[in-house]
Amino acid sequence: MDKEAMKLANQLCFSAYNVSRLFARFYEQQLKSFGLTYSQYLVLLALWESNPQTLHEIGKQLKLSSNTLTPLLKRLESAGWVKREKSSADKRQLIVTLTDKGVRNQASVYEALANCVPEEMKYEDYQEAKSIMDQLESALEKQININKG
Repeated sequence: MDKEAMKLANQLCFSAYNVSRLFARFYEQQLKSFGLTYSQYLVLLALWESNPQTLHEIGKQLKLSSNTLTPLLKRLESAGWVKREKSSADKRQLIVTLTDKGVRNQASVYEALANCVPEEMKYEDYQEAKSIMDQLESALEKQININKG
C-alpha cells in the first residue's frame, strides 16, 4: 500500500470503528428508558423474529458463545423480558421464550430506534452499506480462518 492509503483518515477499519462506536452510543441512549443494553436488544431481536428459541439457536444467530449469552439472558429474565427453562424433550437444552413484557414492548422499542438512520440518508444507500458490510464481514471471517491454519 502507498503512504496515502495508510493514513488514519483513509482507513476503512477506522471508519467502521467510529460508526460502531456511534451506533453503540445511539442505541445506549434510546434503549436506556427500557433498561436494555445493546446486547440484550440483539437477543430480543432474535426472539422477536422467532419465539421461542434454544440458547444454542440464539448464540448461532448472534455469533456468541453460551458463556457470553447466559449472563445476558439471566439479566433479561430478571428484568421480566424473557423466561428460560429446560427443554422437556432434552434437559440439556435451554429454551428461551419472550414474556408478555417482551412481546408487549416490541413496537415501543422499534419506535425508539426508528430514527437510527438519519433522514438525509436514502434507504437504498443504507441497504447498499449493509450489503458491503456483510461482504466485508464474510471476507474477514474467511481471512481469519485461513490464518488460523
